[in-house]
Amino acid sequence: MDRGLVLINTGPGKGKTTAALGVVARALGHDLKVAFIQFIKSQDTGESRFLEEMATLKPGQVYYSRRGQGFVGRNPSQTDRELALEGLELAITLVDKYDLLVLDEVNVAMSLGLLEPSAVAEFIKNRPGTVNLLLTGRGCPDSLIPLADTVTEMLDVKHAFRAGIPARKGLDY
Repeated sequence: MDRGLVLINTGPGKGKTTAALGVVARALGHDLKVAFIQFIKSQDTGESRFLEEMATLKPGQVYYSRRGQGFVGRNPSQTDRELALEGLELAITLVDKYDLLVLDEVNVAMSLGLLEPSAVAEFIKNRPGTVNLLLTGRGCPDSLIPLADTVTEMLDVKHAFRAGIPARKGLDY
């Protein structure tokens, strides 16, 4: 690779993390090394089980870590802030060891004030030039858009939940 790309999946619709996992599958299919850091999330999901298994099956090629307590309301705790900062610090230590680094829900961490967008922007600018970054989550700060090569906005056109259909294991989590 000549130059690493910066991809952002944002917007109010579903599928940002799911799309990131598709990129992870592609990267692994080409023997790239992948690190996946989840901000905010703590729950046991299909994606976390998959990533934990991949990290076990392919140590050194896949790294996975969660840095969150779960749902964060309008008044994040000090622990929420500390975990988000740990996630960014972890990304800084891993960035030169992987071809693709996914920062899942980092946009949410910034929109809630857990991380400063300027700190994430510095991380993006200072990464090794061949490293690909993928940032996900609602509410991506406008200041990061010019730093990205590709920005995808997921829109909520229709959602089963509004029709009374609860989230489904294997499809929604």
